[in-house]
Amino acid sequence: MPGKLSQPYQPLLLRILHGVTGICAIAAILTAAWTYDTYDGRFGRFFLPKLEAIEGIHGTFGLWTLLIFPIFVVYAFRRGQKRLIQPDSLQKLSQPGKPIFGYTLHRITNTLAIFALTFALFSGKMMSEKWLPQGELNHTWYYLHLISWVVLVLAIAFHLLMAAKVGGTPLLLSIMNWKFRSQDSPSLWRKNISEWKANFRLDEVFHPPNSAQIFRVLEAIILITIILAWVISIVKELG
Repeated sequence: MPGKLSQPYQPLLLRILHGVTGICAIAAILTAAWTYDTYDGRFGRFFLPKLEAIEGIHGTFGLWTLLIFPIFVVYAFRRGQKRLIQPDSLQKLSQPGKPIFGYTLHRITNTLAIFALTFALFSGKMMSEKWLPQGELNHTWYYLHLISWVVLVLAIAFHLLMAAKVGGTPLLLSIMNWKFRSQDSPSLWRKNISEWKANFRLDEVFHPPNSAQIFRVLEAIILITIILAWVISIVKELG
């Protein structure tokens, strides 16, 4: 319910999409480690109990992430642009020691985390669920998926580290705060969607304002990658 917040305010829809995507992604990361420990372990082990059903569990969390992730991407690149890499980010990185340097790094790590998750989802979709149970551990896509797991873990770690550096504990906790302002109420979402449809301009999709072009390009790269993951996966199944 609405209330006065002592923490930085995060839009309710952002918290919901970020929370669901984050929970599914972290569950996929943990079950990926367990899957690796059960079927592989060539590069070190976590010494988890062997569980042959874990690959299916990992795939389920991966699928949930894949389904919610495109919605989060659209929101992030259209409504959460200020939290992502900016056209002048490289210029601002030349100012170490100033507050803007930390904020710029935070935005960059936010963006890298999104692309890291895209890499993990795409490489995972390219795999076959039969490979690991059959002992087929030398497929290129399996190696790429292992690399994507490491990249994603590091990206999330830097994402949290920079959030803590920029905003401290209040910023980290704000994403889990369920209080919201009256203008952010779910009861207004239908009205907001109707207004968005009424004001929607097709020409802005293909010719966005200059300030939004970088975000449209990044958004398109990720969404096209996700679509290709589904198309290639279906073609492989049919073939």
